[in-house]
Amino acid sequence: MAKGCNITGELQLACDIQVDGIIEGKLRLEKTLVVSNSGRLKGEIYADKIIVNGLVEGTCYANAIEILDKGKVTGTIYCDDLSIERGGCFLGSTYPAEKEQVITLEPKDKASAKKMNSEPKAVNE
Repeated sequence: MAKGCNITGELQLACDIQVDGIIEGKLRLEKTLVVSNSGRLKGEIYADKIIVNGLVEGTCYANAIEILDKGKVTGTIYCDDLSIERGGCFLGSTYPAEKEQVITLEPKDKASAKKMNSEPKAVNE
């Protein structure tokens, strides 16, 4: 998302995203969120991994969170793998990850079809 762009609302993405602009609302990602130096996020964030070099304010649910040297996070973090570089700032509370909170956007029907198709098959010799 380009610098100068402002988005308000709820976003659901199955891919990585880098935020250079401003997002306010709820953001759900299956993969990695990168908040660049000019990026600003306010709201609720669900992602596999969050890398912050800008400003994040709100509640973050992730498997891993990295706050880089110019990053600032204010709020609540639910994560088991938190790292903060020298110069990075975190103001708030941190709690262990709630496994139910980190989401997958894949429909249930598709997921059960994959499980059925992934069973080992006999090979005729």
